Amino acid sequence: MATVLTFLGTGGGRHTTMFQARSTGGFLLDAGKGTVHVDPGPGALTNMCGIRYDLRKTDAIIVSHCHPDHYSDAACAIEGMTYGGWVKRGAFYGTESVISGHDGLGPCMSSYHLSIPEKTATIKAGDVLDICGMETEITEADHSDPCNVGFRFNTPDGIVSYVSDTAYSDRIAEQYIGSRVLLLPVTTPDDNRIAGHLCTDDAIDFVRRVRPELTVLIHLGIVMLKHDENAQAEKAEKATRCRVMAGRDLMRLTIGDSITIEDLEASRPDWSPAWDL
Repeated sequence: MATVLTFLGTGGGRHTTMFQARSTGGFLLDAGKGTVHVDPGPGALTNMCGIRYDLRKTDAIIVSHCHPDHYSDAACAIEGMTYGGWVKRGAFYGTESVISGHDGLGPCMSSYHLSIPEKTATIKAGDVLDICGMETEITEADHSDPCNVGFRFNTPDGIVSYVSDTAYSDRIAEQYIGSRVLLLPVTTPDDNRIAGHLCTDDAIDFVRRVRPELTVLIHLGIVMLKHDENAQAEKAEKATRCRVMAGRDLMRLTIGDSITIEDLEASRPDWSPAWDL
């Protein structure tokens, strides 16, 4: 069975988020032993409905840090995972700012929502966990939320890494060496750097260090979109001679012997069997 990665949103940053110029719903990852939903921000619920995804099939939810483009749909996603709170199942993982609050940030989850999964855990850089059958390494980030982390998911089909929001450094990039697929948040184009985020020129340095089979640019900010995210990905690909593409909302990667890419069609159903409780 191949590993399947479904993008519920490829936007990020406050302007893309508030206008939903791209959805900001995070992604679903299924390596065969359960489905994990990472960073369910605005748009996650709408897009899951559009592709007829049953939230009761989610087995774990992760929130990397306490910014709304990464957490705002998480409470409802937890309710879906727990059958509306009636079945104690699944796991929720969040950083300190998400679960307890840190230095004025958060907490962003209510004590009720933290209580209804079977397991709730606070995560930090350096942890190694089993999440949905995947050895998951929690990595360091350099962001305005100091609790923010990234992830290396060790799937049967290779390492799928999600960097999360961060400034660039060689040390941070080198955590992801060995990744087959790299999900790289690139908020701004060219050398247009803003604190705690990557621009395209940073992405080029990142990819040169890691050299994955495929890099997908996500967390696309409004200025990135204005300057054509596909052209920015092409620039990075030419500079690194590694495969780089801009993510698309509701794009699905199937990772097996090769990596195949498809675009899902969204249509809101008149009625879904999942609603017939």
